[in-house]
Amino acid sequence: MEEHAVVLGASFAGLLAAAVLSEFYRRVTVVERDHLPAAAAHRRGVPQGRHLHALLASGSSALEELFPGILDELTADGSAHLDELSQFWQVLGGHDLHRSTGEFAERLRTYQSTRPFLEDHVRRRVRRLATVTMLEGHDAVYLLADGPRVTGARVAPREGGRSVALTADLVVDATGRGSRTPAFLAELGFDRPVEEGTRVRLAYASQLLRIPDPHPPAKMFLIGTAPGRPTGGALGQCEDNTWLLTGAGMAGHEPPTEWPALREFSAGWAPAPMAEALQRAEPIGEPARYRYPTTQWRRYDKLRRFPEGLVVLGDAVCSFNPAYGQGMSVVALEAQALRRCLTDGPVRLGTRFFAATAATVDAAWQLATAADLAVPEVPGRRTPAMRFGAWYTNRLIARCMSDITLFERFVRVTQLLEPPSTLFAPAVARRVLLPQSSSEAPRRSAAAT
Repeated sequence: MEEHAVVLGASFAGLLAAAVLSEFYRRVTVVERDHLPAAAAHRRGVPQGRHLHALLASGSSALEELFPGILDELTADGSAHLDELSQFWQVLGGHDLHRSTGEFAERLRTYQSTRPFLEDHVRRRVRRLATVTMLEGHDAVYLLADGPRVTGARVAPREGGRSVALTADLVVDATGRGSRTPAFLAELGFDRPVEEGTRVRLAYASQLLRIPDPHPPAKMFLIGTAPGRPTGGALGQCEDNTWLLTGAGMAGHEPPTEWPALREFSAGWAPAPMAEALQRAEPIGEPARYRYPTTQWRRYDKLRRFPEGLVVLGDAVCSFNPAYGQGMSVVALEAQALRRCLTDGPVRLGTRFFAATAATVDAAWQLATAADLAVPEVPGRRTPAMRFGAWYTNRLIARCMSDITLFERFVRVTQLLEPPSTLFAPAVARRVLLPQSSSEAPRRSAAAT
């Protein structure tokens, strides 16, 4: 067993990393710039924390493996979970995919709550680990190194005072998209990772609500953009019988932040049952706004050289468009991969970890980027292959309402249980491309066109 690991950031990613590291290191120190709340509460270091968060089926499964029993805890404490098709009302590209009947071959379960609620449950689990220490109110100043190896981090209190050197066998950067590791690498004589991204100019506004009985017929409404409409949003049930509405716009289209105006904005794309529920909804507190300019993938997986004693994960590697709800699930899958890599020892850990997680990150990135570039106002190169992929995906989505087998495959891909390539398998392509009788023609959502 190694001696000491340091995790930079008590984010969701940092907490999961700390839990994994506690199995392989005698001591784990989590360095966090905020002073962490004792209960579920918003904090400055999570600016997107006032908006709806969800765990996909893949992320839920991974979180349960990392913290056995936590999904039951979330449910017992009020988290909403979805495990039936009727509970999820999805409209994509103007195609209404809601089903009130029918079942998949395998039941998939997703969880949704406010971010503070979920982080609090995970943080409490991590605090119970005897080998993990939280160093709050401190910033990482720079990495310590000895030749090609990172040997720790120098940290300093945010309120002022002397910096402290934390020597470590491993440093994990979980500081989010503002990570300074690329600059640290350059200072140590390593190449910076190439960065990929799309300028989405996403803006969204969220309002916590109470909705009197009767509740909406679905626990989650997710309405994507459609041709000629770069706006959409979501309404999801959260803990304590509350609901969270998020209205979003891309390519510079911004939702209002006053409740009556946000409700009116939502009426432009909400299905009728959702719009009716919003008319009866009672706001809790004030709406919150968040702007997200550009997606970002730092390609650590393509670096030829990477220092020993360092790993980067979460948004510090890849920051997805948050409209698609992939981030926390990708992090949970990364934490599983980190555990597998550590089982094989610490040598070349960073390089092996990036190789092990590249396919997971790439799958989510492909899905998100395709959806981003489906909005004509979003700038970006669209190759002939990408244009065909967009046409094919739109046709596939249109077929999903009348073909539950196809719909299940599509959902498994979007839940990050299967790679996007499976949507182009011959058996799937036949269902997508062969002519469909008029009696099977899927419906389109009037509110989403």
